[in-house]
Amino acid sequence: MIDTNVFIALERRGAALDVSSWGAAEDVCISVVTAAELLTGVHRADNEARHTRRSDFVEAILATIGILDFTLDVARRHAQLHAQLSREGKMIGAHDLIIAATALYHDCTLLTDNVAEFRRVEGLKVVAFS
Repeated sequence: MIDTNVFIALERRGAALDVSSWGAAEDVCISVVTAAELLTGVHRADNEARHTRRSDFVEAILATIGILDFTLDVARRHAQLHAQLSREGKMIGAHDLIIAATALYHDCTLLTDNVAEFRRVEGLKVVAFS
């Protein structure tokens, strides 16, 4: 599973979308939250050229990579994780909590540029993007 910030870094670098280095295309996925965050970036573009470039980039991602929904089963894992992290004083951001719960539920390794936050989640396999 790929975190939103990986795509943001690729888009800022002007890099083409190539998931082959992370695994077979059918094995690479994102959370529906990542899709929402990427689409928000399109709508926040401050000029038409940037809007078009971002839209093309995001639509290529959405057409290429599988999207995991926030289902009732994922919600149950999310609730458990929220309670645990809150109790331990290790809470992470709301969107990241959903991404983490989705990755845990589906037994995915998370590729992220936000290793410090996601490492707070016990049992979550995290790989740093560089």
